[in-house]
Amino acid sequence: MRSMAKIPPGVGPRFPQVVVLFGATGDLARRKLLPGLFHLTSVGFIPGCRIVGVSLDELSPDGFRELAREALTQFSARPVADSEWQDFANSLDYVPLSAGAAALKAAVEKAETTFTGESRRLHYLSVPPNAALSAVRMLGEARLVERSRIVMEKPFGVDLASAVNLNSHLHEVFKEDQIFRIDHFLGKEPAQNILAFRFANGLFEPIWNRNFIDHIQIDVPESIGLATRAAFYEVTGAFRDMVVTHLFQILAFVAMEPPTSLEPIPISEEKYKVFRSLCPIQPGDVVRGQYAGYRSEEGVNPQSDTETFIALKCVIDNWRWAGVPFYLRTGKRMAEGQRIISIAFREPPKSMFPAGSGIGERGPDHLTFDLADQSKMSLSFYGKRPGPGMRLDKLSLQFAMRDTGLIGEVLEAYERLILDAMRGDRTLFTTAEGIERLWALSTGLLEHPPPIRPYPQGSWGPNAIHQLIAPRAWRLPFERVWRDPDKLGS
Repeated sequence: MRSMAKIPPGVGPRFPQVVVLFGATGDLARRKLLPGLFHLTSVGFIPGCRIVGVSLDELSPDGFRELAREALTQFSARPVADSEWQDFANSLDYVPLSAGAAALKAAVEKAETTFTGESRRLHYLSVPPNAALSAVRMLGEARLVERSRIVMEKPFGVDLASAVNLNSHLHEVFKEDQIFRIDHFLGKEPAQNILAFRFANGLFEPIWNRNFIDHIQIDVPESIGLATRAAFYEVTGAFRDMVVTHLFQILAFVAMEPPTSLEPIPISEEKYKVFRSLCPIQPGDVVRGQYAGYRSEEGVNPQSDTETFIALKCVIDNWRWAGVPFYLRTGKRMAEGQRIISIAFREPPKSMFPAGSGIGERGPDHLTFDLADQSKMSLSFYGKRPGPGMRLDKLSLQFAMRDTGLIGEVLEAYERLILDAMRGDRTLFTTAEGIERLWALSTGLLEHPPPIRPYPQGSWGPNAIHQLIAPRAWRLPFERVWRDPDKLGS
């Protein structure tokens, strides 16, 4: 087993786990879930783990082990020692979906006999939305609900009615406190660092409100296209795929009131208060776009009205955020792939500075969080340029997780969320109540969407986004790039 510093108590689950992985041969399982489970088990985060793969493919257990070995070779970010692989391979079993509930029940019970004492079950549904309920019914038929938790992948419905229907059927088999609706954005280290940054620092906590903040941007452009997801994307689009399940969740972390403690229930309560205070999304505050060439993609309707881009303005109607707009943007085939939160501070009076000093030319001061796995933050401000006269430049203070020397300790988002689900920690997961509230806020937009606007591939979206945010400006593209410590002089 790989050497590692002592794992802090409470990080992993108390009991051994049997993971039932639906969609075990799919892309997400191969890229993230199998490498993640390998890492968690090999370093000792889980005190015993057996994995039962389930999918449509007619594989044998040995065939599944070969697939898992290929997945680790291709996608694991860490080296795989032969001894560690053998331990992991011995923990793998496989049941084709066609074998039915009885075979699945037998495989899980067989896995549980390898543990001494109590164990728990984690059912991970890495399947398309239309297959989720059949997997849930299969688990119910196999009587694998007791001592179990279930992880659901997005989307959690496509509107209010479908979300209510989905939750209703889920609750026929599982209780709400057993259901974990996953958002891998919130599993990232920088997303959680927002809570630490906001509430642990006397410098920033007092100014996190309407008196000091002008506006906030949550910007997640993607340079990638559809890959093999055309069928899914055609009925989903950018708003359903990204805004409801990702960007609104990040917004809640940025905007929530201080919880009474950093425990799952208090944090969930404060997140839901944000959703309750959000005003309904107005179609006039939304820009929908579609990249040139989308309708020619394989599997896409030639007359498709599906948006591959969306930008919108949100308003939170409470005491802290009255009058502070939140701007959200995401899209496919854009100029860069970025994941940032940018807080723009109100500007002070500038009457004391002479004309031509440069004050105000670069916009307001910003605090920027980069939600990439490397975890970076930047605080921009005006400072005097050396030399005679009063000429100001925009400067910045920057921090990266690598500066701490602890970048190797960062868990990948899915790894953290799997651990949290095993422990029953709901801090980074959304609830049925929360997701239904977000769909209710979106009803007006979904029923009366604004027209689709074309945008070139490799751009920052339709030109109308500038009118949406005026007189302000989008933070991306950055005028200055993040500093690379490896390229700085000594």
